Amino acid sequence: MPNNNHFSFLLNLLFSFLKLSIILLVFMSASRLYLFTSYGTSSSYTVLELLSTFWLGIRLDASIVAYVYAPAIVLVLLVWLLNLKFLQKYLYNFFRAYFMLFLTLLSLFTFADLTYFSYFAEHATLMIFGVVDDDVEALLRTALANYNVPLVGVGVLLFFTFFYTIIFKIVKEQKKFSAMWNYPKQALFFIAIIAIVGLLGRGSVGLFPLAKDIPDVSRDPFVNKLPQTACYAMLNSYEQYKVSKSGNYDLIKMAGFEGKIEKAFEIHTQNERINKEDLLSSIKYKTAPNPAAKEKSPHVVVVMVESFGTPILDYQSDSFNILGKLQKHFQEDILFTNFISGSNGTILSLEPVLLNIPARPDSTSFAQSEYLNTSFKQASAKVYQDAGYETSFVYGGDLSWRNVGSFVSRQGFEHVDGRASIATSLGRDAKSISHDWGVFDEHLYNYVYEKLKNATKPQFIFVLTTNNHPPYTVPSDYKSNSLEMSQNLKEHITGDMKLAKLRFKDYAYALDMAGTFLDNVKNSELSKNSVVAFTADNNTVEGIMRYDDHYTQTKKIPFYIYLPPYLKPKEKVDTTLASSHKDIFPTLYNLTLDEKEYTTIGTNLLDKSRLHCGFNDEGVIMAKDGGFKEGKASSDEQKKCEEYYKASLAVTEYLIQSQKK
Repeated sequence: MPNNNHFSFLLNLLFSFLKLSIILLVFMSASRLYLFTSYGTSSSYTVLELLSTFWLGIRLDASIVAYVYAPAIVLVLLVWLLNLKFLQKYLYNFFRAYFMLFLTLLSLFTFADLTYFSYFAEHATLMIFGVVDDDVEALLRTALANYNVPLVGVGVLLFFTFFYTIIFKIVKEQKKFSAMWNYPKQALFFIAIIAIVGLLGRGSVGLFPLAKDIPDVSRDPFVNKLPQTACYAMLNSYEQYKVSKSGNYDLIKMAGFEGKIEKAFEIHTQNERINKEDLLSSIKYKTAPNPAAKEKSPHVVVVMVESFGTPILDYQSDSFNILGKLQKHFQEDILFTNFISGSNGTILSLEPVLLNIPARPDSTSFAQSEYLNTSFKQASAKVYQDAGYETSFVYGGDLSWRNVGSFVSRQGFEHVDGRASIATSLGRDAKSISHDWGVFDEHLYNYVYEKLKNATKPQFIFVLTTNNHPPYTVPSDYKSNSLEMSQNLKEHITGDMKLAKLRFKDYAYALDMAGTFLDNVKNSELSKNSVVAFTADNNTVEGIMRYDDHYTQTKKIPFYIYLPPYLKPKEKVDTTLASSHKDIFPTLYNLTLDEKEYTTIGTNLLDKSRLHCGFNDEGVIMAKDGGFKEGKASSDEQKKCEEYYKASLAVTEYLIQSQKK
């Protein structure tokens, strides 16, 4: 016979857990409401967006609560399963102490996050842990100057007194429920409880746990910050802090230029007569006179297409038409064919492009480091902003991803638009036009096209797409061209063939949409005053393919440029130059701007007098006679590029550290 008294005791204990969790959720929502009423008065939102924001916040809060309660529920399950009735008299006191400990931590996280938000209008980042590295005395003076510390102290004391009283009143023995269930029913009950807690902890039934991929709900940046839960913000910040503090990152030393940074500048600039009193002056340049651009400033659009590696294009044919609508544009315009990605990840490729530097090896992203709030003076958008352009960063996904929205907003972009902004501007529901990572590329390009058409001043727009990414979802109405793989291609695929087919279809969709965008630009008045460049973040197809010349092929991506007739160079452009992400903006500056100053580590690909080499942060280097791994240079040209690569990294670190705050 089942011991119903024992089960009823545990059932009442679990009911006290439920009541306490509801109170905790109310407290967490109240903190979100406080942020909204204190800092959101100037926000732009609809009632539906606001409701969605708070509902999303509750789901995130419930996820945290589930993680706190999971060990407690597992312990109750064990007590039931092993029939440990003798523990009944200890359980309530134990769980009082348990919840006091964890809820104290959650409350402290919340107070710390609210304090941080009051300073930076951001949820906690790794800088909140910088207290241990900072001037503690100065921080205390700041706190005393900005807050009534005694009053706050009394308030916190009263809060915890109230909270502990609530815990003692709720977590106490009671006999509200008496269940006469057999063992199977009792077992099913516990299984259901565990399943519910697991689902709440994940927060989502989709591809990603909710806390890992918090979606935008509005085009207003502040509203999009509201759902984040203080606990997740603090935990994420701590992880970022640990990474940033994981070692003594010294790229100058790693590159071999410790104590001889001047030599690094000499090698990088290929000039022994540098200004040793102002080393950074040697990487400042000025575009040549460009009367055409001066008379009519063109729109400049730079698109970074997710995972658009070019080695697969070697198999392009009528039966494997993966290039699709982009093919004719690649044939008509400028396409650099020995171009490699700066890094193998999206964020680690994106940031260096925006900052005119190569990607740094063994380094975390700027947006997830102490540099999150640094406004880099050499940022590419600032060069166009200073030239009178309206600047925009457009990302098909959610701006909370990798802190990208916060980071790019400090790099010269006046407008930072993500999934919610795109959907709202197009008059569409975000879910109906999205896949797991963001809006489908066709809608992203439509948004950019409309932005260009309606522009009243020159536009600089940097675009980051999200298609061509696992799980490789395309719109249901998309019909791709023939993607029948040749025997040669099949022999070069090392991964799952079924997955490869999915990847190629999504790849083809991404390229078709890019080609359609170019069709629209070229077939409109925009063709007369718009420059459009395409590149990629990386070549992730390399993970499922074997290459005949690995280092020459593995990191290859495109750098394509469409120029209106009035801006086309008079001399033929050498598109076989070895190059990489760092060279994108120095080249575009010299094609689109008239006598404008800029700072860069890269080179203008129109300048035949410079040494041209491509860098990838995995140590893959591209020279004019092919790619190679650092330390494996086999020709004089490759040895020059290897030396140039190391010097450029040292100069990059010197530039970055000069702006460290």
